[in-house]
Amino acid sequence: MQVIRIEEISLQLDENDDLLKSKISKILAVNESEILSYTIAKRAIDSRRKNILFVYSVDVRVKDIKKIKKWDKRHRARIYEPFVYEEKRAKNTDKKIVVVGSGPCGLFTALLLAKAGLNPLLIERGKDVDSRIKDVDTFSNGGKLNPKSNIQFGEGGAGTFSDGKLYTLINDPRSKYVFEELIKAGAPEEIAYSSTPHVGTDKLRGIVKNLRNEIIRLGGKVRFETCLTDIQVKNGELVGITLNNTEKIPVDELVIAIGHSSRDTYKMLYELGLKMSQKPFAVGVRIEHSAEMINKSQYGENYNNPKLSAARYKLVQHLKDKRPVYTFCMCPGGYTMGATSEENAVVTNGMSEYAEDGQNSNSALLVPITPSDFDSDHPLAGIEFQRKWEHAAFLAGGSDYSAPVQLVGDFLAKRPSKEIKSIKPSYKPGFKPTSLDTCLPDYVIESLRQAIPLLDRKIKGFANPEAVLTGVETRTSSTIRMERDENFQSNIKGIYPAGEGAGHAGGIVSSAIDGLKVAEAIISKL
Repeated sequence: MQVIRIEEISLQLDENDDLLKSKISKILAVNESEILSYTIAKRAIDSRRKNILFVYSVDVRVKDIKKIKKWDKRHRARIYEPFVYEEKRAKNTDKKIVVVGSGPCGLFTALLLAKAGLNPLLIERGKDVDSRIKDVDTFSNGGKLNPKSNIQFGEGGAGTFSDGKLYTLINDPRSKYVFEELIKAGAPEEIAYSSTPHVGTDKLRGIVKNLRNEIIRLGGKVRFETCLTDIQVKNGELVGITLNNTEKIPVDELVIAIGHSSRDTYKMLYELGLKMSQKPFAVGVRIEHSAEMINKSQYGENYNNPKLSAARYKLVQHLKDKRPVYTFCMCPGGYTMGATSEENAVVTNGMSEYAEDGQNSNSALLVPITPSDFDSDHPLAGIEFQRKWEHAAFLAGGSDYSAPVQLVGDFLAKRPSKEIKSIKPSYKPGFKPTSLDTCLPDYVIESLRQAIPLLDRKIKGFANPEAVLTGVETRTSSTIRMERDENFQSNIKGIYPAGEGAGHAGGIVSSAIDGLKVAEAIISKL
């Protein structure tokens, strides 16, 4: 049965979804009795004029499509062919396939390979999610950092301790399949149609565990605390790998789905001869405001309406003679977290739970970095750039993993902060009021100082003198890109670089999609 897609159907804040059917009948000029069913394909909030609207796209099935005489152009009513992802089976299933990394890329690579009957082995240097939570909590409460189990390393990857954002800028129909599998694993069904889908760190923890169990049910294997430490190559082709420096196993196909913080693995791969190059990324700080202020700025008098989720924003400020500044990974009602994976370093990141009901909202406030900023043309020079500023932040915070923080008013006035005022930093393990000037390059600091007052014109209160800046945000994306051909293989045959750590994706959904593409290539080959 053919499906009709209708877009731009608006409902007022006080109207309910059950009005959609009557609106659909008017747009199609048919009686409601002709409408067999409809599903919401997308729902967004339009708050631009503070007259809050919910804007829908719907997929409709009618009894007789021939009764529709005129297609409504304003609502872009049209016949729509829903995307159906085809899961294929491999014919040659005796090959040894290993997937390295259990972030979204590795999980979806292994899941699709398992569905194809290829029984992959998924290895992860960190711990399972339950054990990992304990290690993160220990560090967050002032205990010892575990370099192998932290916010960067462990089951689910860095995204497990995030807002769980599922929106992406890439236009790939595979995203529908990713959402479907996440829903099967326990994600809320609304992610299938929300314009800003997220699941929150609290729900992600169960979802990644369910994905792992499904991989095992389908014949795959999963090993934690298992690090790829060496690779054996013969005549330019993969023949085997070494795990934890001692265990050697033969391997036919190897997927490198490591995260952007797997610096030792980067080094091993570079020394092996795998081709990689420098790539741009960004650095900056986390900025924290009260969630109520952000809600009021975005929603006006409707800021506390229970039908509205915590308000989001996405900002960019171009500057005349400085680098641009933009917000990234905004966490409504969220928290700032200690995200280092190395000793004597401070790294910050944002995290939200599904309810997004924390007192503060935060976002990364970033400035672009290019390879010309590095001191070397070595492919791994970006890592040393990150390390330099992460260690500087460690020193500025008091050398005990506390983060250096500065109030916006003090930052703009070029004076160190001495106390916290109305907005309490949420960063754990702790924070120290100080100056951020020593924690980032001068050109980054200068761009931030010039941009913040201008961003206040877009969100009133953004430059609130009592808002908090927390340093430093450096792990925004991979610093390198591993080269691969049209079959997703590197210059070493049998090795498939994939996902964010390899420089081919950014975020949960795009990483999962890249994992699907690599799995498809392996399935096709076999």
